[in-house]
Amino acid sequence: MHSFLLTFLIFSPFIGLLFLLFIKKDKEKLIKWVGALSTLLPLSVAWLIYIQVKTGRAYDSFLQQYEWFRFGYTESPTDLFSIQYEVGIDGFSLLLLLLTTTISTLAAFGSFSIKSGLKGYYALFLLLEVGMLGVFVAQNLILFFIFFELTLIPMFFLIGKWGGFDREKAAYTFLLYNGIGSAILLVVIMTLFAKTGTSNIAFLTDLLANNELKIFTNQEKWGLFLGLLIAFAVKLPVFPLHTWMVRVHVQAPPSIVMLHAGILLKIGAFGLIRFGIGMFPREFSSLSMLIVILGIINLLYGAFLAWRQDDLRKVLAYSSVSHMGIVLMGLGALNHAGVQGAIFQVISHGFISALLFFLVNALLERFNTSMISKLGGLANTAPILSGVLLTGAMASLGLPGLSGFISEFMTFLGVFNTFPWLGALGTLGIIMTAVYMLKAVLNMTFGKQSEHHVSKHDLYKGEIAIVSLFLLFILLIGVYPDVLTNMIEPSLQMIVEGLGGE
Repeated sequence: MHSFLLTFLIFSPFIGLLFLLFIKKDKEKLIKWVGALSTLLPLSVAWLIYIQVKTGRAYDSFLQQYEWFRFGYTESPTDLFSIQYEVGIDGFSLLLLLLTTTISTLAAFGSFSIKSGLKGYYALFLLLEVGMLGVFVAQNLILFFIFFELTLIPMFFLIGKWGGFDREKAAYTFLLYNGIGSAILLVVIMTLFAKTGTSNIAFLTDLLANNELKIFTNQEKWGLFLGLLIAFAVKLPVFPLHTWMVRVHVQAPPSIVMLHAGILLKIGAFGLIRFGIGMFPREFSSLSMLIVILGIINLLYGAFLAWRQDDLRKVLAYSSVSHMGIVLMGLGALNHAGVQGAIFQVISHGFISALLFFLVNALLERFNTSMISKLGGLANTAPILSGVLLTGAMASLGLPGLSGFISEFMTFLGVFNTFPWLGALGTLGIIMTAVYMLKAVLNMTFGKQSEHHVSKHDLYKGEIAIVSLFLLFILLIGVYPDVLTNMIEPSLQMIVEGLGGE
């Protein structure tokens, strides 16, 4: 295959990185603009691919496949292990590419608040974007793992150097948890590769579905599936593997948390769908009730702890734990509505969480704090910021007409169809979400005003442009959800048929 568009998309951030290498460190304004504008190239390519798909180009035509390298017993060609460079897309991965490039661009401009080490910061930022893009287009497990690991290294340094007071502990906690998850994932990948001689995702899916070949025993399949489940549960994250994520949300620069909450957490959901369900549908179906229960624990536990916080960053961190529970619930429902709701939640939460952390960045710039008790009276001093914050909170709690509603509605529709009593229990999480979001936002906007807030500036024009784009996507998905449905329907149908659902 000879379509180079996806490869160009993946590695296009390196063009900006090369420009950065030739800029002197003291040219801070130039570095900021070059770093931010460099994200426009992958953004343009991703939307070009979307336009081509909408005008009739088939997803298969984007596939690029070349032999990368071989190793093994050279005397016998049949004993050679071959690793391919394979990239391609379907509707689901294209949506994640659009999410990644859009949030990356907005986060790059949101990074103008970074004060020191700008050259290194934007270099790591662009390297991180390469890893995120590669994860969603890789068509074999080894290539996926390489890009997966590529996201860890820049994140570690971005947290450890540009984070808050406890940044080093947060960075090492991030590395420890994700390193363990990566090690488990590597064991699974190498086992699959060693026993089948291929790492191609589609081919492995067919091999594992063919019971006549008997490549793996049932015990081996369960071991591989549980390995994948744990590896991606760390990334999502699933209780009790979530503590690292809360520290990252609180300590990392808000512009980096935009990427972490908006995109990197979604790699966990993507992995569960693409590999957990795709390769091991029977094993996944057998644990469906447990997965829904884990989702409800995430939903309720995250919501309760968010309600108890005074730091807005911690509120949003536990909110992410809670909302990722909705993804688990949808997947565990094993039906069309539930899985569709889970995918909608992946996209919706990406935009909502990135918007809210952009606003956290704006608050820190003006007031040097994200403590709710110290941010009262915002509606008087910063009405635009307050209005956007309230809108983001409404989207997060699932107000009809905004993206959060349709994802939660579809998820619970699916869960009630399969496990009605668990669905009823899960609705408590929706109520608690409304409680903690409204408590936090209303205390900030209409609470007792602090004296040193009076002279603070509202959102600037550039910030208004960024939040307007976020709100546009949130509103578009909420009002016209078919904009997502039309793209994911073929992938969704294959997933549900593999699960044996309806």
